[in-house]
Amino acid sequence: MKKIRHILNWTATVGSAVVVCLFLGIILIDIFSQGWSSVTWHFVVDFPRNGMTEGGIIPAVIGTVLLTLITTVFAVPFGIACAVYLNEYAPSNWVTGLIRASIRNLAGIPSIIYGLFGLALFVQTLNLGTSVLSAGLTLGLLSLPYIITTTEEALKTIPNSMREATLALGCTQFETIRDVVVPKALPGILTGVILTLSRAAGETAPILFTGAAFYINGLTMSVNQEFMALPYHLYMLSTQHTSIEQVRPLAYGTAVVLISLVFILNLVAFYVRYKNREKA
Repeated sequence: MKKIRHILNWTATVGSAVVVCLFLGIILIDIFSQGWSSVTWHFVVDFPRNGMTEGGIIPAVIGTVLLTLITTVFAVPFGIACAVYLNEYAPSNWVTGLIRASIRNLAGIPSIIYGLFGLALFVQTLNLGTSVLSAGLTLGLLSLPYIITTTEEALKTIPNSMREATLALGCTQFETIRDVVVPKALPGILTGVILTLSRAAGETAPILFTGAAFYINGLTMSVNQEFMALPYHLYMLSTQHTSIEQVRPLAYGTAVVLISLVFILNLVAFYVRYKNREKA
């Protein structure tokens, strides 16, 4: 009976994975088969022309990179610091449990809610206007719960015996965390951070109200400017353009570039995890 149950569980797990991979493969094949021919060097480095029916996507690429950098600067230090406090310093009581539950609930809030909150807080209350800074801070808020959760889980994998050993040698708690705990947990922390940022780079709803523009004649070089971004650019080409059929190849090409960027970030995450595990 136990063996049959094990076989059934294994079959259900493998079957679910196969079904998910099958649908993912169908989607990727459709996107790449229709969009790969549009992806050329000129498509990546040129500006849009003729009502965005021709040209390239360089403003959207630059805007996405700048947006991700702002999100990183805002979310990563705060997220890691919060996780370190919760796991290493915070007492084990109902208040800490409530904070953890709130963080996990924030991770489940739809991204469009973060967009509306960013509009109310950063654009209107703080008078930052519709800009790449407002959008980056909004994505930073969206990313914080994920970074905190993944970082805390990585810190929990470090056995308490290592902390006790360093404390027994006369190290302070801060030195133990800085020199032993965080370096040992670094592979898991970096993996969670990079995967979270790759997800944030593909978000459309949070930047919809906070700074993304349909078209900008030039590159976004200031944090106080509106910007073009790949996910919003793809959304506009696919649903809002006046000549949807004409720009459909460009939309597929944009999708290929966006998926490729996210895939590269995921590869970086796995590579960083692998190299840090080797050092450990």
